[in-house]
Formats: sequence, structure tokens, C-alpha cells
Amino acid sequence: MHRPGLVSTFTLTSMLWIFNSFRSLHGALPFAQKCEEALSSPLPHTAFTASSIFTSGYSPGYAKLNRRGGAGGWSPQDSDSYPWLQVDLGNRRQVAQVATQGRYSSSDWTTRYRLLYSDTGRNWKPYHQDGNIWAFSGNSNTESVVRHDLAKGIMGRFLRFVPLDWSGEGRIGLRIEVYGCSYWADVINFDGQGVISYRFKVKKMKIIKDVIALKFKTSESEGVILHGEGQQGDYITLELRRAKLLLQINLGSNQYGSILGHTSVTSGSLLDDHHWHSVMIERYRRNVNFTLDTHTQHFRTNGEFDHLDLDYELSFGGMPYSGKPVGGGMKNFRGCMESINYNGDNITDLARRKKLDTSSFRNLSLSCVESHSFTVFFNATSFLQLPGRANQDVVSLGFQFRTWNDDGLLLFSNLDDGTLEIDLDDGKVGVHFNVTQMKNTRIDISSGSVLNDGQWHAVRLVAKENSVLLTIDGDEASAIRTTTPITIRTGGTYHLGGYFLPTLAPPTQKSFQGCMQAILLDDQPADMHAVEKGIVGAFENVSLDMCAIIDRCMPNHCEHGGRCKQTWDRFSCTCDGTGYTGATCHTSVFEQSCEAYKHLGRSSDTYWIDPDGSGPLGPFKVNCNMTEDKVWTTVVNNLPAQTSVTGSSRERRTVLQLNYSASMEQVTAITTSAEHCEQRVSYSCLMSRLLNTPDGTPYTWWVGRSSEKHFYWGGSGPGIQKCSCGIDRNCTDPKYDCNCDADHKQWREDSGLLVYKDHLPVSQVAVGDTNRLGSEAKLTVGPLRCQGDRNYWNAASFTTPSSYLHFSTFQGETSADISFYFKTSAPYGVFLENLGNTDFIRLELKSPTVISFSFDVGNGPVELAVHSATPLNDDQWHRVMAERNVKEAVLQLDLNYREARPAPPQGHTRLELFSQLYVGAAGGQRGFLGCIRSLRMNGVTLDLEERAKVTPGVKPGCQGHCTSYGMYCRNGGKCVEKYNGYSCDCTATAYDGPFCTKDVGGFFEAGTLVRYDFLSESAAANQGTRFVAQPSTPQEVNLTGEEVAFSFSTSNTPAILVYVSSKTQDYLALVLRQNGTLQVWYNLGGFKEPFTIDVDQRNLANGQPHTINMSRSNRTITIQLDHYPPVSYSLPEASDTQFNLVKTLFLGKVFETGVIDPALIERYNTPGFIGCLSRVQFNGVTPLKTALRNLVADRPIDRHPDKPTDRQSVPVSYQGKLVESNCGASPLTIPPMSAATDPWRLDSGAEFPFNEERVIPDGVNRNSAIIGGIIAVVIFTILCTLAFLIRYMFRHKGSYHTNESKAAEPASGESADTTIIGTDPNPETIDESKKEWFI
Repeated sequence: MHRPGLVSTFTLTSMLWIFNSFRSLHGALPFAQKCEEALSSPLPHTAFTASSIFTSGYSPGYAKLNRRGGAGGWSPQDSDSYPWLQVDLGNRRQVAQVATQGRYSSSDWTTRYRLLYSDTGRNWKPYHQDGNIWAFSGNSNTESVVRHDLAKGIMGRFLRFVPLDWSGEGRIGLRIEVYGCSYWADVINFDGQGVISYRFKVKKMKIIKDVIALKFKTSESEGVILHGEGQQGDYITLELRRAKLLLQINLGSNQYGSILGHTSVTSGSLLDDHHWHSVMIERYRRNVNFTLDTHTQHFRTNGEFDHLDLDYELSFGGMPYSGKPVGGGMKNFRGCMESINYNGDNITDLARRKKLDTSSFRNLSLSCVESHSFTVFFNATSFLQLPGRANQDVVSLGFQFRTWNDDGLLLFSNLDDGTLEIDLDDGKVGVHFNVTQMKNTRIDISSGSVLNDGQWHAVRLVAKENSVLLTIDGDEASAIRTTTPITIRTGGTYHLGGYFLPTLAPPTQKSFQGCMQAILLDDQPADMHAVEKGIVGAFENVSLDMCAIIDRCMPNHCEHGGRCKQTWDRFSCTCDGTGYTGATCHTSVFEQSCEAYKHLGRSSDTYWIDPDGSGPLGPFKVNCNMTEDKVWTTVVNNLPAQTSVTGSSRERRTVLQLNYSASMEQVTAITTSAEHCEQRVSYSCLMSRLLNTPDGTPYTWWVGRSSEKHFYWGGSGPGIQKCSCGIDRNCTDPKYDCNCDADHKQWREDSGLLVYKDHLPVSQVAVGDTNRLGSEAKLTVGPLRCQGDRNYWNAASFTTPSSYLHFSTFQGETSADISFYFKTSAPYGVFLENLGNTDFIRLELKSPTVISFSFDVGNGPVELAVHSATPLNDDQWHRVMAERNVKEAVLQLDLNYREARPAPPQGHTRLELFSQLYVGAAGGQRGFLGCIRSLRMNGVTLDLEERAKVTPGVKPGCQGHCTSYGMYCRNGGKCVEKYNGYSCDCTATAYDGPFCTKDVGGFFEAGTLVRYDFLSESAAANQGTRFVAQPSTPQEVNLTGEEVAFSFSTSNTPAILVYVSSKTQDYLALVLRQNGTLQVWYNLGGFKEPFTIDVDQRNLANGQPHTINMSRSNRTITIQLDHYPPVSYSLPEASDTQFNLVKTLFLGKVFETGVIDPALIERYNTPGFIGCLSRVQFNGVTPLKTALRNLVADRPIDRHPDKPTDRQSVPVSYQGKLVESNCGASPLTIPPMSAATDPWRLDSGAEFPFNEERVIPDGVNRNSAIIGGIIAVVIFTILCTLAFLIRYMFRHKGSYHTNESKAAEPASGESADTTIIGTDPNPETIDESKKEWFI
């Protein structure tokens, strides 16, 4: 049985173990001691050097904090283009803090500086923080000390302070102090041949936990750092690949050998910089922490096993020699390693004491061999001028470069008669010779591709008479050669990285951002040490002996699979196809649930949802069914209905695996927030027992969300081993609690709903009793259906200005998003706030029209404000969305108002908070009065309601949703408040649906009529509730106005559409004449003949839907047909304006016993309206909708033609066959939103990738579609055959007989049907052809 505490206990145990291992490991290393010792003050003057000194009294030896010797500090010469102050700490030290002062008693101080460090006094590395080369703030006077903690402690022997800005009143002045502690570690130099083998004490190791720690530095981009493997296929490998660190682990898997157990994780970039990098791998079972420098990745290995099975040894520095060829071209590591620790063993110390096998080394070196390269770092304003050899007829150049930029000037030289340019254009190296001697000769060649990938690339150019050869990265096979005749004479001077001098033929590129090394000019290596000392060449704004390249895409700030692209000083994210948007692809473009879509006015359809917004779950498709009062979310699975199972037993159960159109984590997000979930299961059985009730061990069980087995079936509940019939006590055999458990030899079924949502969805069903002769089971598992979204309506009402809710500290260091709805009548108030030491984040209503988002991440307060055109304290819901990331900050209000602010190019990026999160008010701020709901922070919904239950001044929930969402109730629908949301009451309208937008209509055969009686108030009081619920017009009221609206479609004329009678001779009729034109008849008295209006001369009996809206007020009649403009008419002055004693309304045909106009009846009443009527409404009465709803409620549908419905119980009755249909629905006058412009709909071309094992959202696979198509064709053929036979049988029977008299057709062409007054109605009087058409 499952124990609920097992998972949490395991997690806690693994975390404690990793923590203790980390603590014990680092306790043995020097890092753990307190690092606050002053390191530079005790040093002699000779430990301080500088780029230059102003005079002897300004020498660097005087640059000690709080010292007044000499001139009171160091100052360089004014002409020094690259000033720096350097200190030699004597040995490698751990540095934790730096401090600066200005020069004593002067106007000289440094206001901003950079810090470089090195082990050897060469190959400098700038201090990085928050993803940038950090610029420290310095001094504002001569005496105050400005001290900085280094967020990332550094290790080095040499420190170099590089002033960037200084006092405007004087010059550079500097005194410094460095704080830290001693550092020592064993170092081993790996030459690319030697490998250290750490042999295990036993032949085979079955390892459940590992802690591996080491530091390395190298100038190579490839090399194996450690490797171990076992004969069963397990392995662990850590290697450099393209200057990135690749960790590969395989713990094995049951299926398909070990391939499914392979796990590969990449970290870091540009690791071939010959600087120290620290690595730690912590593994407990399948949980791994992989840390490079300060960046940690947490992951879980693939496969099914927890142990790492290794044989013999673990090797460091390369692959062990086994006599077998090493696959994949894997190279051994070349560089240095120190402090290698494996599960508590100090590998470097053991190697130093020769306790390990180091025989593969030619000569084991315990010191690090340093790189001999000299690097130059260029920015957009840099250049480096170097001498070559003049007047040579051969150009022989070479260098290496690395950059992120597509374009840049690598080298430029003025030849004796022309120019030479080597540039980078769209990631390719281009060479351009322009020789002007005698005749202009131009040579343009290019080679390489994507050379702006941050890696080192080598360029070699040799040009001589009649030949130019360009080679990239030493690839002779792809070298570019041209044989164009050319005569070259070198000019003797070369500019690298930039050229800004005026010239007749300037280069196409101006500058280069990147690094260069190994510079070869005219076959002579450039002496960069002489350049640094100012002996040869010239430079400006370059950094010597340093490459300050930064990979801004590592770690990748582009979230949710966004693709990172970078240049030298910035990065950008491409979010196409991810379902997210924003500068870092942080914010989901989809709503969180079907409930949210409904309250945007969306109708039932398939939608993408993202329940956790910016959280780790991706968007997925669901079916949303928007009913009148509920919203259902449906997730389908791939198990075909009635899946047959045979041959299973308790010992060998058949396990049916269900895959859903969403991952289990995504489905869990739906069920967790839903108010109710259900899933129907059905087990059809033939001699196949299900649960083996009442007391046996179940044959069949199912697995739910938490991988637990469940032994109850649909209609029952957890812990109750019964089926639905057992709960209802109606099983076929009362001795059992399931129909199938009776083990009958005929088919039985147990089905029902599983409704305990914490167990849903069903992921597996194991069937165990179909192995006997003749036994079989058929299983059906329906889709998961969930209703409601508690997160969307989770709200709290703040009733006092001092009331607030508090939550745990918000964790949004580099990326934070906040979204919520609010409504208030107050003019201001703080929505939420969280504080740190200096950092903070706050959202507030600053005024009735201004929302403010303010924060501070260490660069000073930033405030964004959006201004609304209308007041926000209107007691309606408004939506606020705020986001801050390393790229920008954004504030958005109601999807209409937006303010964005880019982050500074350099500065702090981490938001560090420590106080509780306060929602409502805090710290004496102006409190918020009103409601806040659906508060989500980084994809997590805060439970406001639960916290409000125990907080004074705050109430759970919030009323008044109709003030904001009532506009979605259309066509006169009434908004009804609910605790969680609202619903639309469509009772008084002619529409249905969640927003009262669904037309309610019916199909009329010849002879079908609907009759609505207008009852008196006293009569209405005596009727049942169905009648009382329907609005009625009181009798004996003389109407002075009417409102009539409906739509219709027909191809038959003549016909009466609507007829309203009275107890007098007054009536109103809307009819279709023989020619299909619409005519309105008004008889209100005062004339012998009724007043008629010819509405339009078009034939409306064209089978298309048409809409009529008519209103009368006294004498003025306004009629609108379809989308045409309304037209007004007036009753004659002699006509009465009162419609006296309204009695009955008829649709489709008139069957009246009172006073009626015989001319109208004779012309238009036979055979009656044939077609569709929809959304009929007369003065608030909806006769057709009332008839159809009572038709559904009073089954059976078919009525006897001679027995109309009982009008004593309801005000509406009908005759004939009335079928609900929307065929008369009014046509669209506004085209629906196209898929291209609708942000909520994705066409088939924009599908997100899903696991191939999951079903498509429509729940139909290819095989099912083919089978369904074949079945449809067969059924269609049978129906066509039947229709033909029926027509053949009745072809000689003529027309149906009718009791209605027929009159001769008048010459005018309009048929004059006789009246049906006094005759028995027969709604079946349809001619044969019409009957067949309807079928």
C-alpha cells in the first residue's frame, strides 16, 4: 500500500544528505574560514606596480588605505591611455572585499573602476557580477572609504584596479585595501596524455550517492575531465565540448537496453579561457545537482534505476586505456585541475603522495603550466596599430579572433598603392584587396560560416603575385584561392580591431567587438609585451592581456524554450512557437482556464490553456463547453471505447495504459483548481468478474494520478469496494456489489462516474479475469471532465484601510510576474508590497486613474505608471499585469494601457527580498479598500480566501461580478450574481446559451402552428409555475405600441408568419405574399380596410435567413429588415392608435374561433408556413421558445392532431410536428474573426509538439477515422435505398386528403385559400412532395 509520507520523507532525506555532504566537503577546504584579513597593507612597496606614475611621490607603493606617505596615494601620468594599479599578494589568495580611497589631502579620487585578477600577472580576468563586467562605484572625496563585498569570491595572486572615471576637479587618485584569506590547494597539470586512475576497493561498485568536486582551467575547448563505466552499460562522463561542460549519466533502464537511461546536461560556455572554474556534481539516486561556478542545475536522470554500477575505476583527465578505440573522437584533458574530491577522498593529494596510478604521465607536474597567449580585447571605439615590414611583395598575416557580432573590422592596412581589408560580414571572413597601380584591381573573397559563435577561429592570409590564399581554422581542404594577377607592396602598418583615420578608401566596417590573439604580421609574431610597455605600436581603448567576452545566453534567460541570440553587449529572445511572450518569453499568451475564456465572452470551442501561466507547465489544448451556468473542461484519452480484453488473469493482468492530450502534470493543474471533476468508466463483462465483491480480492483495479491503485468503481467512492449498483442496491444479483461479479454467462455492465478528483485522471486499468473459456471484458474510460476554476475566482474583500494579508517572501530574483483583478470605489490604495534591505517591489493605485509599479534591485528606485482614460474606482473589475526581468519591466492595465522600461545595460539584476509579502497594505502605507482576486505571482495563485478566513478586516470572496461582466449577457439577458462569478438568465429572452446569444428556433411543417394566449393577471395567478415564469401581457389593456422581432427562412409562399388577434376586430399580421414579398397588416379600427405596409419588393422566400425588427409607438411604425437601415411609416390620421384587448398570438398558421379578417385567412393561411422561425419575441413574450421548452419537458413530443395541448396548464400550445432547429437563425452581419487575427485560436500549422504517445485533442486517431468513414458510407447507401423504395411504393397514391376547402386561384396570381374558421384542424395536410422533402 502507498504511504503518503514516503515521497516527502525521501525528498527530505536526500536534501539532508546532500547538505551534509556539501558541508563536510567544504569544511575540508579553505573556503569555509572567515575571510576578512587585510591582505595588501602588510605588503612591501615593491608588491605594488602601475602603468605609470605622475611623479616619484605618486608611486604605487603609497597606495595603501589610510596611509599618507609620499604624495598620499597613486596617480598616473595624464597621458596614460590605459592606467592601472596592480598589487601582488605573494601567493594565490581568496579575496572577499575591496576598499578604495582618494589621494590624501587633494582633489584626486576615482569615482568608478574595474577589478581584474590573475594567477600569474598575465591573462587577466575581469570581475563579473549579474552577467556583466562589473564597474564598482568609487569615491566622492579624498578621505571616505568605500568598501564592496564581492558577491562572487575570487581566487588570484595579482589584482589590478583600472580607473574608469575620476574627479572632475583633479585627476586619478587611489589608495586601496584588499580583504580575504589564504588559499592553498594541490594542483595537477594534465598534458593531454596522462590520466589519473582512482581504483575502487572492490571490483564492482554499486553506488547510490556521489559527490564529485574539482576545479579546472584550460585553453582547450575539448577534453574529457572524468569518466567511469560499468559492464552493464552504466557510465558517468564529464567533458568539455566546444568550450561547454557536458555531463552524461546513465543509470540503466529495463526497456530497450540502457539507451532510455541516457541523460545529458550542458552547462557553461567559453570555458577555454584558461581561468579557474569550479565544478560540483551531487547525486542521490536519480536526483542530481550539477553546479558550475555559481550556477546550479537540478535534474532527474532518465531510466528506472537508482544505482550507478561502475567497474574497477574512475579516471580523471581522460578515458582509461583499455586497448579498445575511443569512440566519438574524445580527447584527453589538457590543462590544470586542483582540489579533486570524490566521495570524501582527496584525489589530488593521493596523486601527489603517489597513492594512485599516474603511470600514464611522462612527468607528473604538481604546478600549473600557464598559457603563453597574449589576448587583446576590443570594444566599439578601440584600435590597435602594429608595425609590419614595408615594401614587401608578399602579404602573410595570421591571427585568432572570437566574437558574438555578425560584422566587424578585423584588420586594415594602407598598402603602398591601395588598401587591404579583412572583415567579418554576416559571420563570414572577407578579404578585400583594392590595388590602384596602373589600373584598378579589386579582389574580394570570403570563407567560413557562423564564425560569430564565441569560439576561437584562426585566420591565415597569404597574398603574392597572381595568388591569394585564405584559410580558416587550418582547414586546407576548404581554403579559398584566387589567381587574379595582382602586384602588392606592403605599407608597413596594420590597424586591428578598428580604423578611424581619414583615408581616400575607407574600410566598409569601422570597428570590431571581440578578442584577438596569436597575431602574425608579415610572418613576424607581434610583440604584445613591447606594445604594453609603449615601446612599439599604438592603441586606444583596448584591454591588453585580457579577453572580456561574456556569453549572455549562458545561463539562458530566455524561458519556456525561447531561443537566445546575442551580440557583444546584449541578448534577445525569440519566442515564436513557444506560447509565451515578452522580452524573456516569460508571460503566457493563453488564458489559465476555460473559465477565463468564458469571461472574455468566448463560446464553446477548443482552446489552448496555461493553468500556471509563467510557471514550468507548457500550454495545452482542451475542449471548453460553456453551458448556461457551468464551464466544463474536457481532456480526452487514447483508449478506444469498448476495448476488448481477453486472456488475463490475476497472475498476468492485462494493463491498459491511457495517454491524454496533456501531460499528467498539466492534467493535475486542472483537477487541483477545479471545483468538481468526473470521469466515466464502464466495464462490460461476459464471465469476467470485476471487484470480486463482496469480500474477495479484486480482479481489476485502476491507477490514478499519484500512481496509486484503487479498488472502487464508477458510482462508488474511495475505500468502498463496490460498483454503482452496489451503492444503489440494484445489482442483478443482490449477493454481489457489482453486476459483473455474479459471473453470468450473458453480457452485463458496471458503469458510473468517478468523482473523487484527487484520484483523477485514470492512467491505467489492470484487468485480471478474462482467461477462462468464453470470458471477455470490454472497457471504456471516458474523457476527464472538470468544472469551474477556483483559482480564477479566489478573492478577498478588504473592508478597513489597515487590513492586509501576509504570505511568504516572494521569490522572483531575476524574473517576476504579478497579475490580478481588482475593483474598488476608493481613490487610492496599495495592492501589495514586499521589502528587502534596500530592494523592494510594490503595486498600488496612486490615484483614481493611475496604477503604479515600483521596485528597486540595487540600481535605485524605478517606477512605471499607466494612466487610464476613465476612473478606475468605478467598482468594476480591472486587470493588472506587471513583469520585471533582466531585460525590461512592463506594467499593463486591462489589456489597453501598457508602459515598458528597459533595464540598464549594466547594473544589478537580482531582486533580493526578505520580508513577508503583504497584500492590501503594510508599513503605514495607504491601505486598499475593495476586492482583489486571482492574484498570481510567477504562475502560483495565492489562496486569498483561505487566508482571509482568519484575518480581521478581510472577508473571503467578493460580490458584484455583474458590474463588470454583465455586458456579456446579450439580447436582454439578465446577469445573476454567484459566489464564484456570474451567469446569464435568458428566461425573458428569445435566446439560450451562456450569454443569451443562441437563437431558439423551430422547423414548421405545413399545418404546424404555435398559439400563445395572453391571460389576465387573475388567470395567471391560478396557473402552475411554468406559466408564471413566462412573462405575459395582461388582458384588457389597450396597447399603444408593440415590439416584434424574429427571423425566418422559407422557400414557400404564401404564408402567415405572425398573427396577433384580439377580442375586437383589431389585429396585427406579418405575411409573405405569393411573390415572396413581406407585408405588414395593421387593423386598429377607424377604417373598413386594414392598413398595409409593403416592407420590401425583394423575394424573401429564397431559403435564406431574414431578420425582422418592428416597433410601433402610437402612429409611428419602424421596420428594419436584415441589416438594412430602419424605415419609418405612419398610421393614417383616421386610424385608431390603440390595439384593444389583445387575445392570442399565432405563429405559422391561424386557428382562431373569434373575429378575424376572412380576406387575410383566405389568401395566406393555407397550407400554412413551411420553413423555420427563430427568436420570436413580442412585447417581452417569447412564444416559440416557450413552446419548445415545454415540448422538451412534456415528452412524448408527438401530439395528436385533433387534441391540442392543454392551454389550461400553460399559455402556449401547438399543433402538428414542431422540431427545434436553428435553420432560421439570423445571418451574420459581421464576419467571424479569422484564424490569422484571433490570438486565442491556433490553426493546424501552429500546433505545439506533443508526445507522440499522447492522443490528439480531438480524440480521434487515424484508424478510427478510416473505420468511421467506411461505416458512414455504408449507412448512407442503405438510407438512399430505403428512400427510393418508399418513393416507389407511394408513387401511385396521390396527395393526402385535407379537410380544408380549396378555392380557384385568382387571376392576380395570389392563391385565395378558404378560411379554416369552424373546420377541424388537420396538421398532417401536407402534399406528398413536401412530406418527402422533410424526411
